[in-house]
Amino acid sequence: MMRSMYSAVSGLRVHQTKMDVIGNNIANVNTVGYKKGQMTFQEVFSQVIRGAGAPQGGKGGTNPQQIGLGVGIGSINTIHTKGPTQTTDNPTDLMIDGEGFFVVTDDTNYENKYYTRAGNFTLDKAGNLVTPDGFKVLGYKVDEDENITDEIGPIVINRSETKAPTATNKIQFRGNLDSRNDETFTTDTVIKDSLGNSYLVKFNFEKDKDVPNKWIMSLGEIKSQDGKITIPVEDSGVKIEPQSDNGVVLKFNEDGKIIGIGAEDAINGLKLDFNGVTKGKNGKGEEISLGATFGDSGKITIFDPADKDSYNKLTQYANDRDIKPYAENGNSSGKIEGFSIDPSGIVSGIFTNGERKALGQVMLAKFDNPMGLQKLGNNFFVDTRNSGEAQLGKPGTSGFGATKSGSLEMSNVDLSMEFTEMITTQRGFQANSRIITTSDEMLQELVNMKR
Repeated sequence: MMRSMYSAVSGLRVHQTKMDVIGNNIANVNTVGYKKGQMTFQEVFSQVIRGAGAPQGGKGGTNPQQIGLGVGIGSINTIHTKGPTQTTDNPTDLMIDGEGFFVVTDDTNYENKYYTRAGNFTLDKAGNLVTPDGFKVLGYKVDEDENITDEIGPIVINRSETKAPTATNKIQFRGNLDSRNDETFTTDTVIKDSLGNSYLVKFNFEKDKDVPNKWIMSLGEIKSQDGKITIPVEDSGVKIEPQSDNGVVLKFNEDGKIIGIGAEDAINGLKLDFNGVTKGKNGKGEEISLGATFGDSGKITIFDPADKDSYNKLTQYANDRDIKPYAENGNSSGKIEGFSIDPSGIVSGIFTNGERKALGQVMLAKFDNPMGLQKLGNNFFVDTRNSGEAQLGKPGTSGFGATKSGSLEMSNVDLSMEFTEMITTQRGFQANSRIITTSDEMLQELVNMKR
């Protein structure tokens, strides 16, 4: 009877522990990124009353006779299944759609690393992406050319970040020259210099009246978009290269397809040449320094013979004229006005000039045995000897999950399962308490035999 009482006491203890695990799960049912605990039982030492016997003579063997001495905790595991998604539309909120943990630190040397699935991040005054407790989110830095490197550091979204201007180095002509019309006309586009200043470049088109399907393209006026600076074509050195005395020959076949640029029946390269152009004229006709350069080493590509797309969008049909040059690139400088985080974890700044710039890439970690991680509180885990070392990588590659901006991973606690476990735990605790009361009554009967 004493054995049964102590067995029941062990049962009360482990059921109380399981109720503690269930209570913690339910308490964290709305905790961002929480991973539930799961407890199992195991029997403890059994006392052998009689050992097993082998068959001998005419008798068969006998089985061992044992009395168990109670129950103990088998395991308390952390279950790392993915929780449901909560949409927040907050760009600093992140979740991992798959395997991995965010890596955060409170150490300037990034040696103290902590791991979390909770992506409810914010920005501090320095632009660092941080947890609610101020731990910095680690990622991969970018170099001067905006390429993602392998260098690790905090994700920083600097509100004073700027996007440098870029000069236009490619113009593409698209559209149709009306084969029915002999009228000379002008079309234009806007290009950018190395400082981001805008210049309006005009092109003239004249149809050859003596040779069918032949046009002459020449360079017209070049002015700053505000009209304050003019670059005289005739004496500044700006030219279309190569060109004949009166311009560039454009020749089409009977199907309206272009077959010659710069020379008869040959698709040659064509560039707008600003090489050596450093001065212009103001509204008073006075010569002034431009203080900037144009294109790529002074040249802007118009037609590239190695790229068919640079000329096959030019036609000559019996249809309305809609030919137009388009500057393919070039922009003024811009200031950051927002940011976004894509599924690969790349943080891109959105600038006032309409361009984007990579600011960094979120780093993830994964482990051979996530159950071996140790909880620290604040939704943090640390690695242990049984979790394996952290394997660092980029979202969406090498088995890492993709990141989802504007969403959070909620707790993976299933209330229906927890309530079911609560019922069975309560009944188990109740049954063990009955063992104690029943054993007590039996002892009382034994004592009463003396009367």
